[in-house]
Amino acid sequence: MDKSRVLFLCTGNSCRSQMAEAFVNARMGDRWEAYSAGSRPAGYVHTLALKVLSEIGINYQGRSKSIDEFLGQPFDVVITLCEDSDDECPVWLGKGRKLHNPFPDPAKVTGSEEEKSVAFREVRDEIIAQIPGLLAG
Repeated sequence: MDKSRVLFLCTGNSCRSQMAEAFVNARMGDRWEAYSAGSRPAGYVHTLALKVLSEIGINYQGRSKSIDEFLGQPFDVVITLCEDSDDECPVWLGKGRKLHNPFPDPAKVTGSEEEKSVAFREVRDEIIAQIPGLLAG
């Protein structure tokens, strides 16, 4: 049976879309093949995104990718994760069911390392709670 393909889009492709890609491939990889990209890729995956993924047993490397890398590729579902206030939230013009499910950008949180980690954990947990339902629909 062929796996369905999902593309998670965000602005920088360093936090939210990376965590969604890693989660789906690690926990739903029997049915889904996940990818992520950004309209203005940061060029790195945020260290706290990697840390909070490893806390739940997902060892992920990843790389920041441009949306251009995926133009012309078929996806069953394309989900944008950036907040409505993000000016650079990408638009997918290709085929596939398009969904918008915003999460706050944990990279914008200021404060101590622990306060930043808490923000990344909250977004990770929201992704884990919401993405399976989006993909089931």
